[in-house]
Amino acid sequence: MTRRMIIMIGCVLLVVAALALGKFLQIRALISAVPKPGPQTVSTVEVQKLQWQSQFSAVGTLNPVRGADLGTEVAGLVRQVHFKSGQDVKAGALLVELNADSDIAQLHAAEAAAAQAATVLKRDQAQLAVQAVSQAQIDADTNDLKAKRAQVEQQAAVVAKKSIRAPFAGRLGITTLNPGQYVNAGDKLVTLQTLDPIYVDFTLPQQQLAGLAVGQVVNLAVDAFAGQAFSGRINAISPKVDAATRNVQVQATVSNPKQQLLPGMFATVKIDIGGAREQLTLPSTAVTYNPYGSTVFVVKTADAFKAATAPAAGASGAAPAANANAPSGQQLVAQQVFVETGPTRGDQIAIVKGLEAGQVVVSSGQNKLKNGTPVKVDNSVQPTNNPNPTPQEK
Repeated sequence: MTRRMIIMIGCVLLVVAALALGKFLQIRALISAVPKPGPQTVSTVEVQKLQWQSQFSAVGTLNPVRGADLGTEVAGLVRQVHFKSGQDVKAGALLVELNADSDIAQLHAAEAAAAQAATVLKRDQAQLAVQAVSQAQIDADTNDLKAKRAQVEQQAAVVAKKSIRAPFAGRLGITTLNPGQYVNAGDKLVTLQTLDPIYVDFTLPQQQLAGLAVGQVVNLAVDAFAGQAFSGRINAISPKVDAATRNVQVQATVSNPKQQLLPGMFATVKIDIGGAREQLTLPSTAVTYNPYGSTVFVVKTADAFKAATAPAAGASGAAPAANANAPSGQQLVAQQVFVETGPTRGDQIAIVKGLEAGQVVVSSGQNKLKNGTPVKVDNSVQPTNNPNPTPQEK
């Protein structure tokens, strides 16, 4: 019985082994029958060492050096409007007159009362010389004259408030004010803005504070005047960093002789930091950003890739890269390399670490690549690589 059981178990094991071998051969045949993927088509660019001017960039808002919405302290009926919409006026120019007839009449009455008080004081002073009145009377007359003159000044101030004047030179806005219109105290009559020079206010992160200084040159551009550059100088840096955003407010004064820049516009502000220096540059599209780091794909020949990834070469990927224009018959492959990126300008990004000048890098199509993927180079269409791009309107 024992021998029979052993023979039966051996037969079962032989059958299982035969079935497993048959399945293994079937799976291997299926795998070998699957066609291998061909090379992936990509575009490439050569890593270049270019002159690079470090800059701080921000979005700013244009504000007037002096600007106000003019109103009136007192209510009244508009008698006359002395300006036109959009007119340039000088400081102190008369803009609006309100009806002040009753106030002027009260001023005349106050002036008459002050004149009468002055006459009484003069007469009592003459009588004091002959001891006809006491010194107390003279003191009372003097105080009464001062009070009457104060009333004159007060009423004159009320009359002056009925004439609205420009507090500073500038350009007036558009108004719908007309003679005969009644205005209340505090109503907006017209806006007045000084346009030359003009301020640009912007904020920068606190880590950039060390590169800022009063008097530093700023360059700005506005969409309304595409391609035209404006320059100014920093005149103030806020002594306080915003605790919510950790940004510091900066203000620069910009010359505006043609008065093209208007308050309320937004502008792109750039500040040059230090001198120009050479940096390795690539189009921004060449860099892939991942949670574990930034990477690019370097194009190499298959032999160079094997040499770079061999244990003796180390994992740094720093072995020399083959040119994308490889000799005929040599297959090109993509090697993933970690890089450290620096500042950006336009469509370009600086590479601080991980690449060398002259290496060929995939500029588009890297989303379908992995380390060692065969590639085919087609540079008929290239991503933009302009350090100072401008919007293209169609």
